[in-house]
Amino acid sequence: MKKILALAILLAMTSTFTPVFAGGTEGQPGEVSGKSVGAAALSLLVWPGIGQLILDNPVEKNVTHAILGLTVVFRFWSCYDALVDRKGGVWHNRI
Repeated sequence: MKKILALAILLAMTSTFTPVFAGGTEGQPGEVSGKSVGAAALSLLVWPGIGQLILDNPVEKNVTHAILGLTVVFRFWSCYDALVDRKGGVWHNRI
């Protein structure tokens, strides 16, 4: 039962990223691209500010994401923010 559940979760996660591989690696702001998937993975697994840095966001946004990355919950938000290559945001476009 555990193997079936793990396989179903893996399949669901894999199918989430399939539109990314249809296009190139560079995308427009607000779109998912190969570069944004890599940045999102780094934001989630390494540190939140790294993904924002890769996507050429302003320094203020990079620093804010890095500092707020001390909270585990913010890692998920930073991952999403990098995945969709979202520009702008709240708190003077830092979050």
